[in-house]
Amino acid sequence: MKTLIKNGFVIDPASGVNSKLNLVIEDGKIAEVIREEREADKVIDAAGKIVVPGFIDIHMHEEGYDEAAGKIKDSINFSMLRMGVTTAIGGNCGDNYMDPIAYLDELDAKGGPINMGLCAGHTYFRNKAGHTDKYTEITEEELSKMIVMMKDALDKGCIGVSFGIRYVPGINEHEMLQCGKLCQPSRKLVSAHVRNDAQYIFDAMQELINIGEKLNVPVQVSHVGSMGGFGQMTQMLEIIDAYKASGYDVTADCYPYYAFSTRIGETTYDDGFLERYNTDYSVVEICEGKYKGQRCTEKIFRELRTEAPETITVCHVMKPEDVDLALIHPNVMLASDGLLNQGQGHPRAGGTFPRFIKNYVKTGKISLYDAINKMTTMQAKKLGLENKGRLSKGADADIVIFDLDKIADNATFDKPVEYPVGIEYVLIAGEVALKDNQVINGSLGKSVRKF
Repeated sequence: MKTLIKNGFVIDPASGVNSKLNLVIEDGKIAEVIREEREADKVIDAAGKIVVPGFIDIHMHEEGYDEAAGKIKDSINFSMLRMGVTTAIGGNCGDNYMDPIAYLDELDAKGGPINMGLCAGHTYFRNKAGHTDKYTEITEEELSKMIVMMKDALDKGCIGVSFGIRYVPGINEHEMLQCGKLCQPSRKLVSAHVRNDAQYIFDAMQELINIGEKLNVPVQVSHVGSMGGFGQMTQMLEIIDAYKASGYDVTADCYPYYAFSTRIGETTYDDGFLERYNTDYSVVEICEGKYKGQRCTEKIFRELRTEAPETITVCHVMKPEDVDLALIHPNVMLASDGLLNQGQGHPRAGGTFPRFIKNYVKTGKISLYDAINKMTTMQAKKLGLENKGRLSKGADADIVIFDLDKIADNATFDKPVEYPVGIEYVLIAGEVALKDNQVINGSLGKSVRKF
């Protein structure tokens, strides 16, 4: 079937396109990008609308397997679809919620709301190798077991290796180098939630960059707003720029919110966090359970840390000016860091991409062209996905059509998956997945693998 998208304003930074043009789609690919119209089986009139590559979320957190339903949990993936994401990368911060290759195989067998790639999560495989104490160093025997499993995952298509260094304080350089070395043959990505934040961020970021430098592999510093958004952002970006200028592939991602999210039992909230953020317990908001919507007291905090450590929280501590500085910087791409549990969590899982356009493009902080680059092209280049993040001839027909005047996020800390507005069409492989916020086909997504 041939589909024509006509009269739209096409933005494709990968090809330097920023004009009113028509797209012809055949067999899930872009067949032509032209000024004139073509006969087609299906016509989408995008007059007055913006036509761009499907958004790519390089850092989100997939859900696991629903045993009762006999399928992958996909509520967060539907949230991704509704905000224009057609491809997302999970397995971040060292975490996989099930075997990553089993996840990708299941997605290929049954389809899903969006295309998904996964990192091989270091913490997942560390635990699987038998070392479940996050505060202690791994043994050589356990490390050998872990390397075998991670290599298999990478050989079968995992997009790279992710570390949650902050969440596994027992990890050392030797362990990181042995895992990161697995990315060398195909120059796959090494990403990390680094070891520390706030005033301690510089040594923590350097630890990750050193791994990339020693192994000569691409490095991604995850969610920099929540790592150095406390007065350290200017210096962090200077460090990244210096390495980029020296020929090293070091980039970062950030989400457009001034609060981070993690589970209350994580090491982020170990003793000393109040002093590190120069604050009190009230900055911690509970996202689920009996205290949902409440701010912490010391009593609530200690109760949940002991009795419900998996509880998702939001911590309102980041400096807006630091987050804004990161988001408009040329070496920082947009990512949601979305994490949900039964529809509860941080609104970034349902609002990041439209929010960025609303709060940064429409306010004049960044041009629309540069914003689309940060939402599509930068991610595809970093991941080595040659057919994603572009609208040139032969590319995958993953497309978003939106109304610039109307696009906005509606997700809030109270209602984190509230639908955005202004996204009129989302196409995956040339087929309509979403129209006017209604899911038309929720099973077009397939695995994204790198070999």
